[in-house]
This record gives sequence, structure tokens and C-alpha cells, in this order.
Amino acid sequence: MAAQAPQERLLNIGFGNLILASRVVAIVNSASSPMRRLREDAKEAGRLIDATQGRKTRSIIITDSNHVILCAVQAETIGQRVTQEEKR
Repeated sequence: MAAQAPQERLLNIGFGNLILASRVVAIVNSASSPMRRLREDAKEAGRLIDATQGRKTRSIIITDSNHVILCAVQAETIGQRVTQEEKR
């Protein structure tokens, strides 16, 4: 039998945007001042990805590559999606 490569799971972060679930380090609420600073620092460094499709930012996803992804879906909803993917 041939060895199969581990299958990467994609995580739906809303509006047709997908990311690799294994690369997610943190999913945080965007309302606090430290998160606003994180967003500005990432923008200045060219590490900011806006996946809101013009909607209000409701959560921020931080990846293992130190990219910051703005998302229009609540952090709790994304967390539930991650948990569901892990159960599969």
C-alpha cells in the first residue's frame, strides 16, 4: 500500500474564503485596543489579509506564518467550525 499524505482541512471563514485549519494559531475578537494595534502593525508590515468582503470586521485570525486575517464572521462561529473539522 502507498502511504497517503495527510489531508489538509480547509476552514470556511465566510463569503467563500477558505484557509488551512492547521495554520490557525488564534481566533480573537476584533473589538479590543490590542487587536486594533495588531491590525495596524500587520498592515504596515504587509501581513494583513482582509477577507471581510467590505463588511464589518468581527474577528481576527492569526496564522503560524504571522499573517493577520480580518474576518466578518464571529470568533465563536469560526471556533465551532474548527472544532467540527477536528471531529471529522
